Amino acid sequence: MTGFGVADGDLAGGRIQVEIRTVNHRHLNVQLRLPPTLQALEEPLRNLLRTRLDRGAVTVQARWIEEPPRATAVRVDIDRARDVVRALAELREVLDLPGEIDLAFVARQPEVLVTSVAETEAITDADAFLTVVSDALDAVQAMREREGEALARDLHERLATIATELEAVRARAPERVTAERDRLRAAVETLLDGKPMDEQRLAQEIALLADRLDVNEEMVRLRTHLDAAEAALAKSEPIGRTLGFLAQEMLREINTIGSKANDAEIAQRVIVMKGALEKFREQLENLE
Repeated sequence: MTGFGVADGDLAGGRIQVEIRTVNHRHLNVQLRLPPTLQALEEPLRNLLRTRLDRGAVTVQARWIEEPPRATAVRVDIDRARDVVRALAELREVLDLPGEIDLAFVARQPEVLVTSVAETEAITDADAFLTVVSDALDAVQAMREREGEALARDLHERLATIATELEAVRARAPERVTAERDRLRAAVETLLDGKPMDEQRLAQEIALLADRLDVNEEMVRLRTHLDAAEAALAKSEPIGRTLGFLAQEMLREINTIGSKANDAEIAQRVIVMKGALEKFREQLENLE
């Protein structure tokens, strides 16, 4: 599911911002974009993401709002200082100027005192960093939950459509067998052209026909799968794979009902059920 979250917090004397984005994906696929100083925290970060997220393409980007302070050092460039003093002495002698060469003046000259900033050390404070990541994940989860609620409503509607059509098939099934029985009797009477009918043989043929047309087992299994899907949607745990399996089994039963139908009305009901199930399966791609 789609999600977005951002959070910031103090870390190692600076301030870090973490941004997390998630989009649909069959598996958990994580991409990290971290400052070099946070590379040492990559493994605990991945572990946290695995505990909080089950599926999705996840991008985590961290950046410094305020970088941590870095140590500075001051050194004297002796050669540069000598050059400055020598030049000043030469200037005083050539121009016959009074006064002494002042230390403070020499120190103020460019490149006499050199300030260097030490490289930032790798940050290993995993707890502080993961606290910020957790705050961003909370925002991601809240957004995903809102999307999940809307998605669940749509899935319930698809299941309700299938259930409604299934009940219509259940009501039509006995009428279809009766109609086929009457059709078979009429056909035999036409063929016999007034001759006596073997009622026992006809009863056997009708029994065989009724067995071939019987979809009661398929309807029972389909109803069971629908109930299982509704029960799964009521859970708070990841159910995407469970519903994917149930959808596959539902399709199997609907196809069998369609192949046995031999009835225009039931065939139309099967088409509606398959359309609703296809929409159901498409939505599962967005479900964790």
